[in-house]
Amino acid sequence: MKETPSIAASGAKPLEGKTALVTGAAKRIGRQIALELAQAGAHVGITYLSSPAEAEQAVAEIRRLGVRAVAARADLTDAEQIRVGVETIVGELGGLDLLVNNAGFFESTALEEISVEQWDHMFATNTRAPFLVAQAAHPALKSAKGRIVNVGSLGGMHPWATHAHYCTSKAALHMLSQTMAKAWAPEISVNCVAPGMIVQGEVGEAYQYFADKTPMRRNGTAEDVAAAVLFFATGPHFITGQLLAVDGGLGL
Repeated sequence: MKETPSIAASGAKPLEGKTALVTGAAKRIGRQIALELAQAGAHVGITYLSSPAEAEQAVAEIRRLGVRAVAARADLTDAEQIRVGVETIVGELGGLDLLVNNAGFFESTALEEISVEQWDHMFATNTRAPFLVAQAAHPALKSAKGRIVNVGSLGGMHPWATHAHYCTSKAALHMLSQTMAKAWAPEISVNCVAPGMIVQGEVGEAYQYFADKTPMRRNGTAEDVAAAVLFFATGPHFITGQLLAVDGGLGL
């Protein structure tokens, strides 16, 4: 059975004239989210850290969809770079209707071996950065009665023994999303998507193991995550404070 095409892929433009910022969108899931939003008609700004060539390619591809695009380099562990990056993108786009906090960090380490530096870096990237980016974007989003979509993780909903710092940072992001939703209502809606096992390209034996465990009998794709983000970006503004697992039932 063929997959149902996304709203954007169907040719509809529910975000026409809107503006969006996607962090960490030079490649992988963030890039796909940015493209999905552009296909839906949004002008898109992206941040990147160490992938300038990929960011340039992403911007070019977004522009080919007939919308404006801009990229800003920003180390999201640096509060000042976040402020400047957000101001640059909001200024270039002329406002902001949607923020997608996608950028994140992932690693596997035995709990007893996690260093203070590893712990702090994980939280600085996965929890502190979304907070600071959202705070910097708040005036523009409030003025536009906009939306925030944070990208959490199935790991923030279930304990993974060899990913304690990652799971904890994402669980904190889930709670931050709900807190933002309550604090910034009614002007801004805030929701969170929690991807499960997401793969791109060739699937190795380890990934096949998870696909076999998943009720939908496959791993997720970047397109699946992007479609979930688009749902929150285009659905009723009244929907806020929600956490949506994009995992094919893996977490059940």
